[in-house]
Amino acid sequence: MMVATSAGLVAGLVADAVLGDPRRGHPVAGFGRAASVLERTWWADSRRRGALHTAVAVGIPVVAGVAVDRSLARLGSRAAERQARHRWSAGDLTRATAVATTAWAVLGGRSLTREAELLGRSLSDGDLESARQRLPHLCGRDPASLDPAGLARATVESVAENTSDAVVAPLFWGAVAGLPGLAAYRAVNTLDAMVGHKNERFRNFGWASARVDDLANLLPARLSGALAAAAAPLVGGRPADAVLAWRRDAHRHPSPNAGVVEAAFAGALGRQLGGRTVYAYGVDERPVLGSGPPVTPADIPRAVRLSRAVSVGSLAGVVVGRIIGLAVARRITAGRRP
Repeated sequence: MMVATSAGLVAGLVADAVLGDPRRGHPVAGFGRAASVLERTWWADSRRRGALHTAVAVGIPVVAGVAVDRSLARLGSRAAERQARHRWSAGDLTRATAVATTAWAVLGGRSLTREAELLGRSLSDGDLESARQRLPHLCGRDPASLDPAGLARATVESVAENTSDAVVAPLFWGAVAGLPGLAAYRAVNTLDAMVGHKNERFRNFGWASARVDDLANLLPARLSGALAAAAAPLVGGRPADAVLAWRRDAHRHPSPNAGVVEAAFAGALGRQLGGRTVYAYGVDERPVLGSGPPVTPADIPRAVRLSRAVSVGSLAGVVVGRIIGLAVARRITAGRRP
């Protein structure tokens, strides 16, 4: 089962890198529409009502994931004799295919880097209006008041944060809990993007979704920061600078997780992130992250390369972790045999 899940995660990341998001019938979009219906039905300016919304909206995909996972486990048990004779059984193949399909649907690395590259290209061509129109594909900031430097900063910060949210975290939870982990994480993260805002409507109702998302990303964000530091030489940076920015600046960011990844990216790129940030609900004065010069449009391709390096590194870490877990499980099982 561990080998099949690992193979499925690898295949899912490859599918995302090659194909991008499914163009029709995207399950995450379907989940978003269903969650919107629920939100409109029982919205109230109440943390308790928001917690109920979070529990139901996340619980349904988790239950579905567990049901599918158990069905796959039963299929694998029926093929036990064949598995004893062959290294790869029909049950393994079915599980790997199911994990790969789900991972492809929940990962968003290709879409993230493609949008960043297109926005960077618009800035390089001097097409400021086109770049502003593309920014909402990456983040929820108001692009109307942003100049090229502001758009570049917003893009690099979005690439940093969403590398963790859209790639590292799904792979992490897929490695920990297989299909249910993939489904649960994507539901949590999507719900946070929908209602986890500080505006008047969602300040209380979205509180639970935001806190659950913070918890789900606690470890993946730190893994992303460590991988960004390790990959710094690939973009002309130094790991020590990334670690320094992380340790010195991340805790001042309003997000316990985005601050880690953005600070590590800033240090790895040798650039400065943070500052005045305009959203639809108001203005945030973000702390300065990193000690280099402010980012420019020329830094967007470097951020994209760093994002891809972190994505590949996270997949390698997941596979190695599962191999170690498999070896440990086999040792424990062997020790229990008479």
